[in-house]
Amino acid sequence: MSAGLICSRDVDTASYDESVIAAAQRMRDRQVGTVIVVDEMRPVGIVTDRDLTVRALAPGLDPRATRVSEVMTPSPTTIREDDSIETALGYMRAGRFRRLPVVGRDGRLLGILALDDVLELVAEELADIGQLLKREAPHRWIGRQR
Repeated sequence: MSAGLICSRDVDTASYDESVIAAAQRMRDRQVGTVIVVDEMRPVGIVTDRDLTVRALAPGLDPRATRVSEVMTPSPTTIREDDSIETALGYMRAGRFRRLPVVGRDGRLLGILALDDVLELVAEELADIGQLLKREAPHRWIGRQR
């Protein structure tokens, strides 16, 4: 399965010069933990709620005067929409992050893939396999059903 099939297409974005307070308020209002910083819809940075805490609030920066570009993680790892989920998990594991911007062939942002999306898919597939096993071998489940 490809990243483009399970990613969220509703992505919150920000511009370089947007204030930290504006990004934080959008994250609160939309109940998201990440915004992708874009330039002509190409991902150039990523800002998480943790970034806002560690890079802006903890050092005492003024959230109205501080720009997103000052606290973002620049040049985020991206994944193409036709790349596999296994590839996405490899990037997440290697980079120790939970979210990947998903881009098209032209490098423009299409969506965001969260580790939670992948885990949900795996859980659904495991449940489906469990149901299949129950149907195919009912005698193995006698006394074990809840």
